[in-house]
Amino acid sequence: MGEQKTVMALIVGGEANAGPPLGPALGPLGVNVMAVVKKINEATSSYKGMRVPVKITVDTETKSFEVEVGTPTTSALLVKEAGIEKGASNPKANFVGNLTREQVVSIAKVKMGDSYASKLKSAVKEVLGSCVSMGIKVGNKDPREVLKEVDSGGWDDILSKG
Repeated sequence: MGEQKTVMALIVGGEANAGPPLGPALGPLGVNVMAVVKKINEATSSYKGMRVPVKITVDTETKSFEVEVGTPTTSALLVKEAGIEKGASNPKANFVGNLTREQVVSIAKVKMGDSYASKLKSAVKEVLGSCVSMGIKVGNKDPREVLKEVDSGGWDDILSKG
């Protein structure tokens, strides 16, 4: 087994190509760039339109490679769930979307693997923090109010199902 080289990139799901950032990073390693692109696109097809972190490990001797796909950013998941193009330019004054409690919990579950949160409640609070910074309401309420509800046990019923 030869030397292992790792290339990290942020790719739009299902839309990887041989151009930057992949081509210039993988070309010098002698790996078949189009084969890597094809594998990345297959692995990220469920994240269409979202930015997804990808890690490509190449064996420089055998030219074999492995592709590891991370989860999209919390903001990308929020944008998709809320059906919006982007967060509010002034999230303190404007709200651009609204999510249900179930959608927030669902995103928190997806992000649990990448999060420092050890409990679903903590992961939900992280997602709600992103809602605050993006101007996305939860249950037609300001996410700051919802954070207080979570802290005071108002979400314990839905979190216990998770």
